[in-house]
Amino acid sequence: MKKLSTILLSFAYLLTHGQESILLYNKTMPNSKGLNLLDSIANERVYQVGEPRIIPFLVSKEENSGTAVLIIPGGGYARLAYVISGTQLAKWFNTIGINAFVLLHRLPNSPDVIDRSIVPLQDAKRAIRVIRSKTAEWHVDPDRIGVMGCSAGGHLAASLASIDQPIKVLGDSVDELSSRPNFSVLVSPVITMKGDYAHQGSVDNLLGKAADDSRKELFSLQAQVTAHTPPTFLVHAQNDRTVSVQNSLLYYQALLAHNIAASLHIFPQGGHAIAVVNNPGSTATWPSILTAWLHEIKMIKP
Repeated sequence: MKKLSTILLSFAYLLTHGQESILLYNKTMPNSKGLNLLDSIANERVYQVGEPRIIPFLVSKEENSGTAVLIIPGGGYARLAYVISGTQLAKWFNTIGINAFVLLHRLPNSPDVIDRSIVPLQDAKRAIRVIRSKTAEWHVDPDRIGVMGCSAGGHLAASLASIDQPIKVLGDSVDELSSRPNFSVLVSPVITMKGDYAHQGSVDNLLGKAADDSRKELFSLQAQVTAHTPPTFLVHAQNDRTVSVQNSLLYYQALLAHNIAASLHIFPQGGHAIAVVNNPGSTATWPSILTAWLHEIKMIKP
């Protein structure tokens, strides 16, 4: 049944987007009890992922800039809003010559997961490595692979960019490759797991309601920025009532303190619904600003 469910989901993507999913793990899946789970999908949200995977959106040879981005959908670590903060963004990146890969990672509340707090990061690290393992096939520069995430997806993207703590791996040839992205794009990101500005739903879903302070500190990403954190582009709305704009400010200040190239854009409108289109007022300009920034840091080369 698990394989049937995966086939059906992949077939749905194939019909809708002309792309087929790529599993992150072939046989052994780390941090798993070995349960056979079905995917659960409703209303453009994924509520359970049986087998983590990436959905590739590749550009044509003529349009290919040689750059790639892993897109991590948001959803408070309880679900994955794979359309509005996944496939729609992937198709937009294709218009500027960037190959995009939407990640469907395991959720912390999965009954199959042993350690809930690290499972999204395990899958995200594996996804970057899988992309790097296929750069020759996809004509991608292995030094121009970034990550983008919205809301809790932004938290996972920033975790991928900043947390250096070793994560259990399979030990195969793919795991010999770097899992660090070369740039990150964070939209309305959850950053801190402690204090007044934490998004409590994401904290509870990722770490559990009884999480200790050391775990909250590890996943409070303003405390994890180092000199190795990649250049970062941040977008947030001042009137975001779900995830406080202070999250982006905390991360930006940490980036500045470590001399990381960073670009912060706080718009007056947009709430917690900044997407690639249909944004109010000046918020509508963020995709064009992002494009200019990617050229500026030479992630898109002429």
